[in-house]
Amino acid sequence: MLVLPKSILEKFRRLAEAEGIQVEEFIVEKLVSDLDPEVKVEAYWEMSKTYFKQAEEELAKGDLKQASEKLWGSAALAVKAIAYEREGRRLTGHGELWEYVNKLIKETGNEELGSLWRTVISMHINFYEGWAPKEEIERALKKVASFIEELEKLKK
Repeated sequence: MLVLPKSILEKFRRLAEAEGIQVEEFIVEKLVSDLDPEVKVEAYWEMSKTYFKQAEEELAKGDLKQASEKLWGSAALAVKAIAYEREGRRLTGHGELWEYVNKLIKETGNEELGSLWRTVISMHINFYEGWAPKEEIERALKKVASFIEELEKLKK
């Protein structure tokens, strides 16, 4: 486990918030920015899996907002992994994520990706709003898992 001084961590947290990402993702982005593309793709996939596991843990503890945000982060990192692996393209914002998912739908003809992606987006919204009941987060967890599985099928 990496331990950072509070002042540094707070700076990272503010910078991550400005980009609309988790602080862990921000730190990983900075660490892998100069690495080999394969290592970068692997880091995205690993963080995606880590966030998904954390979502399951948060859901079990009853922290629905954190479970929602971890589901969002897990799926967003999976999209980033595919974009970087297939095109060497770094996606940096929500709009770019939407555009890339739409591109994948057009390329694959898999309309289900869009439906699953909208579930992903609802989890990001729920992090801020906190309106979704536990049962909805449980259903979303399954759909996010399906979304990531569909993306994994697109790996090279």
